[in-house]
Amino acid sequence: MEDFVKTEWKALCRRYSSDDELIGQLWYELEKAYTAKDRHYHNLDHIAYMLELTDRYKVDSQQFDLLLFAIFYHDIVYKATRSDNEAQSALVAEARLHRLGIPEADLIKVKEMIIATKTHLTQENNLINLLLDLDLAILGADEARYDRYSQGVRKEYSIYPDLIYKPGRRKVLQHFLSQKQIYKTPAFQAALEDKAKANLQRELEQ
Repeated sequence: MEDFVKTEWKALCRRYSSDDELIGQLWYELEKAYTAKDRHYHNLDHIAYMLELTDRYKVDSQQFDLLLFAIFYHDIVYKATRSDNEAQSALVAEARLHRLGIPEADLIKVKEMIIATKTHLTQENNLINLLLDLDLAILGADEARYDRYSQGVRKEYSIYPDLIYKPGRRKVLQHFLSQKQIYKTPAFQAALEDKAKANLQRELEQ
């Protein structure tokens, strides 16, 4: 899994830079962040799953690489106790991609994509909506994979006892279930919407 993500990272970066030392340094930082001992869901498996799905749901867009960069960086900063993970991740992405020579206008778009993962509200930009759907694709996974996800999230919030965690988690599940559509794009709605709601309802009942 790690080799797959690393290979995808190098292929993406080499479209913008021939500095293999820099590309390697940036990969080391990503790897270190996503393999931290407190990452039980927001880790390289999550990134790999999103990357795999981008191939299946790829759209024809000149900005598709920006989506890929947003995938790599959207959770580089992640602490269960923080409320500014997305904003901090966007700042890291901006600084690192600047070193790769990504144009300023594109850096702004990547930051916008990453920050959108905080609220998961429908956007006018369909590429951002695709990122949001990729980020929540796990909700529509098979039961075993979904259960690993929910258990991983619980471990990431292990500092909180059930008395605090369960009401908060219940609120999150109910929020998703109350939405007319969890997914923003027609492709994800058709493929994963029903399964996602079934998984969420099953966890809620548990």
